Amino acid sequence: MLDTDTTPAERRGLADRVPRGRLGSVGRAENFWIGMILLLLIVVFTIIAPPHTFLTWSNATNVLLDASELLILASGMTFLLISAGLDLSIGSVVVFCAVISAKAFAGLSGSAAQAAAGHYPHLALAVAVGVVAGILSGMAWGLFNGFVVVVMKVPPFIATLGTAGIALGAAQVISNGINVVGVPLPLEERFGLGKVFGVVPWPVVIAVLVVAVAWVTLVRTRFGMRTMAIGANIEAARRAGIRTGLHIGALYAAMGTLAGLVSIIDVSRFGTASIGGHTQDVLSAIAAVVIGGTSLFGGRGSISGTVIGVFIPAVLINGFVIVGVEPFWQNIAVGLILIGAVYADQLRRRRAIRA
Repeated sequence: MLDTDTTPAERRGLADRVPRGRLGSVGRAENFWIGMILLLLIVVFTIIAPPHTFLTWSNATNVLLDASELLILASGMTFLLISAGLDLSIGSVVVFCAVISAKAFAGLSGSAAQAAAGHYPHLALAVAVGVVAGILSGMAWGLFNGFVVVVMKVPPFIATLGTAGIALGAAQVISNGINVVGVPLPLEERFGLGKVFGVVPWPVVIAVLVVAVAWVTLVRTRFGMRTMAIGANIEAARRAGIRTGLHIGALYAAMGTLAGLVSIIDVSRFGTASIGGHTQDVLSAIAAVVIGGTSLFGGRGSISGTVIGVFIPAVLINGFVIVGVEPFWQNIAVGLILIGAVYADQLRRRRAIRA
């Protein structure tokens, strides 16, 4: 990958920068408590929901499917927040990539008359081109974010906020401001709504694979260690020999690539590229990551915590729907949870400083 072998000087520098020992124990304790919160939510909704509605395999599958896209985005956001970075453009990037992939799916699979008859003579070509185009588009936006942040020295908040506007505007120009339809039905039936062995939806399988790779990368590789070090103290990481600019650029590129992957899943599930969708992706992803114990100030976080953080709002929203709570309250609840999680993180930092 982009990493080179760790030098002796780098190992000595990183030894003091990567959270270990007591901090690792604190992280595990936090994961335990947020896990207990998730379990409590499940118990509460099981009790108050109508019988045989919430705690069923069918509903569990729905929760997993609804959370699959957020799991992928939150995995990438975990790395960025740990490195003290941020990406506010992911929702717009997902929309842009969805438009690009949907146009490829619809335009290359066959004529309108053939699609109306359920015949797609070039389905394999359309799927291959659409998938590659969507993922590469996301990577390109991620590289653009990395360039603006690393080379142009624009703060991540402003850089990615600007990219959000550009990407969404470009998607609206390409699609003329309307949803892109005409995605081949076999793609939706076999992948978007398809299940492995008739049990687990394909999007859930993809999300699990992404989370597994992210966990191994963060916990077991030099790339993950360097991400922690950069977030803890970027100047110390630079002096230890880490090519911080290249590393940060790689993180943004990875985030964009994951957004492209999410766009493929989304188009496959719903059969259309929605221009007005994904407005809450940034809030949901950041909320999930912070709820899971990752610090907004960098240097601290875990993929396992993020997974639990994703399912807390997912279960909350699903439970609200089942018990009949108005949907307007859902975003309010997620926003309040985010504020509470950030406040708890600030309290931890203050205690650490006093200690």
